Amino acid sequence: MSMSGAELAQQELVEEFEMFDNWMDRYQYIIDMGKQLPDFPEAYKTEEFKIQGCQSNVWMRHEEQGGQLIFKATSDAAIVSGLIAVLLRIYSERTAEEIRRTEPHFLQDLGLDKHLSPTRSNGLHAMLERIYQIAQQA
Repeated sequence: MSMSGAELAQQELVEEFEMFDNWMDRYQYIIDMGKQLPDFPEAYKTEEFKIQGCQSNVWMRHEEQGGQLIFKATSDAAIVSGLIAVLLRIYSERTAEEIRRTEPHFLQDLGLDKHLSPTRSNGLHAMLERIYQIAQQA
């Protein structure tokens, strides 16, 4: 059985993280990923798109194109922007069904569940919940 794009993205992330010896370097890598997020229009920085449960401000919107869900998001915190970049890499530009089938095992594989502060971890789970919720409704 061939791997889905989302599974492949998770595997690639894990391999990239293995290049770093310590968590300081991994955090820096996550922050650098966040700096490459596409611009998020100010017009969408509204309550409607805000994700509750995040310590920092996070806004996420999506659109459907050719049967795929495309997510766009941003945060005012560097590390959270990086976590958004990780999530978008795995879940954006996928079909709703693929998203529903993709377990977020990267949290354990990368050790994020152990190394993030509880508030950041809650925020990450809130973002994941939103993505799955959208995929359920699609």
